[in-house]
Amino acid sequence: MDDHLTATEKSRLRRYHERGHFDRATINGILDAQPMCSVGYIIDGCPYVTPTFQWREGNRVYWHGSSASRALRNAKDAEVCLTVSILDGFVLARSGMHHSANTRSVMLFGKAVKIADPEEKVTKLRNFVNGLFPQRYDTLRPDHPQDLKATMVLGMDINEGSAKIRTGDPGDDEADYDLPIWAGVIPVTMQIGTPVPDPRNLEGVELPEHVRNFRLE
Repeated sequence: MDDHLTATEKSRLRRYHERGHFDRATINGILDAQPMCSVGYIIDGCPYVTPTFQWREGNRVYWHGSSASRALRNAKDAEVCLTVSILDGFVLARSGMHHSANTRSVMLFGKAVKIADPEEKVTKLRNFVNGLFPQRYDTLRPDHPQDLKATMVLGMDINEGSAKIRTGDPGDDEADYDLPIWAGVIPVTMQIGTPVPDPRNLEGVELPEHVRNFRLE
């Protein structure tokens, strides 16, 4: 498998080419760092974008939702666009024009394929849960048939797309560096808080290790 995606007319960057990345290591790293994604579909000629969680297994990315979802039903065997974005900082420049943001993002294009085999669907859902919370899935109440019927899992190959990364300080016009205006970066991070137990937890149920030590890579 090639360790780089080939730039296409859809995936190449029109501006700031230096911010574009097509290597799988960079793309995979961003996908693995942020489970929240947005998936764009075309339904009856109109664009729809829905938020959901994604997870990566090798060279494929998966997402799930309700089997009753019009977006997911229409996405089967259709072309979709999946994006993941991470905000790392607000970049304040000496002019409004050069204000920016330090971000990492991925945009992928491909055909959404429905996971129809029941056993494969269970495996994908187990991988999704355990990917966030190691070893949790097998501690849960087994899925009812209706649970699986109500859930659709879609996947697509990571073959077309790119990452875009912006880091560093403001990029002002050279003359503006002499202006008495504060410029710099306000860092932004996503924090993991202290777990809050469900008040209906049974007495004596302990906080599991995968919750106590939860973190995003």
